[in-house]
Amino acid sequence: MENEQMFERTVKPVLDVRDKPKPTQWAFLSLQHLFAMFGSTVLVPFLTHLPISAALLASGIGTLIYILITRAKIPAYLGSSFAFITPIITGLSTHSLGDMLVALFMSGLMYVIIGLFIRLSGTGWLMHLLPPVVVGPVIMVIGLSLAPTAVNMAMFENSADMKGYNLSYLLVAMITLIVTIVVQGFFKGFLSLIPVLIGIIVGYIVSIFMGLVKFAPIAQAKWLDFPHIYLPFKDYTPSFHLGLVLVMIPVVFVTVSEHIGHQMVINKIVGRNFFKDPGLDKSIIGDGISTMFASIIGGPPSTTYGENIGVLAITKIYSIYVIGGAAVIAIVLAFIGKFTALISSIPTPVMGGVSILLFGIIAASGLRMIVESNVDFSNNRNLVIASVVLVVGIGNLLINLKGIGVNLQIEGMALSALSGIILNLILPKDKKEEN
Repeated sequence: MENEQMFERTVKPVLDVRDKPKPTQWAFLSLQHLFAMFGSTVLVPFLTHLPISAALLASGIGTLIYILITRAKIPAYLGSSFAFITPIITGLSTHSLGDMLVALFMSGLMYVIIGLFIRLSGTGWLMHLLPPVVVGPVIMVIGLSLAPTAVNMAMFENSADMKGYNLSYLLVAMITLIVTIVVQGFFKGFLSLIPVLIGIIVGYIVSIFMGLVKFAPIAQAKWLDFPHIYLPFKDYTPSFHLGLVLVMIPVVFVTVSEHIGHQMVINKIVGRNFFKDPGLDKSIIGDGISTMFASIIGGPPSTTYGENIGVLAITKIYSIYVIGGAAVIAIVLAFIGKFTALISSIPTPVMGGVSILLFGIIAASGLRMIVESNVDFSNNRNLVIASVVLVVGIGNLLINLKGIGVNLQIEGMALSALSGIILNLILPKDKKEEN
């Protein structure tokens, strides 16, 4: 990781990390990053029923927090994390909002603890705990466990109860999905980086013609309005639930592994060793504190966004001022009531259509990690780990200890990640692997 040849710059940047853009270009360059993150960042609160304005505010302020902690040296944008969708949906169905938000806060704190461990002891222990044979299948579980959510949104008027099959919904969802795929596969340049946003726009227009959009809430919304956020002791009472916290911890280890992967890509694109300066520990701690802030106001946990890394690669603009500008715009949008009302008016089949692709991409990215890491499935050890992780996660295996007087429940994705970590630690390696 410390081999400096890995970070040699091969392409001259248009703007380097500390370069300021021209005032006439600044807003446009920042809007590119806003568009790139927007579809995915909004989708998470849409699915989890957390406030969209809180997610935008958390995304913007969280990114500025990250920039501050990393000493304005890493051009990374933070948006809503997909990995926490299932735990949030499941948690809110069985626990109070206070339980869930405290559990999310603790997940951010876990980031900070991991960052401090990395500062003291390096990353070797983390790589030992989370090899590709564990992380790859868990990422697949994240995507595949969300598949029913996407499909139900595409078909049913009441997706939660799978009632009210609607052919119009399915048509809107398929048009949205097809447009998103076409933009992703056939468009060039910057447009190829915002297929989700374009798909949502086209799906929304089609929904208008099919009478699926309700405009009354948009007309009634104020132009300037304080963001819909949840404040502790005002809108909810914080409460600690050990079971929910234990659900989050395995997910945190997986997202930290994803974070490290993103940083490796940014290192190669920008041509600098950010693991060394400002340090991977600061990057992970910045992500964690951003997540802690998001949980305090009722927003979803944050993560560095691959979509924005793609913008860095295609534009060769690495300026931290451009990233910060996108964060400021996101904060401003959170205060525009008609804008958040507009986003809330997007019909569920539109989001269902893009979700089919997005959740599939998450699953496929786990498979890609396994392939690119050359995980050998002729080795029974690897086969056992991956098999257990996949079936436990997709089958949504549940450990419920309430019957024996312990208020603890772990299920699905968290249990699959925990199973993979434990199996990786206890199953013996052959001599060839150890070497």
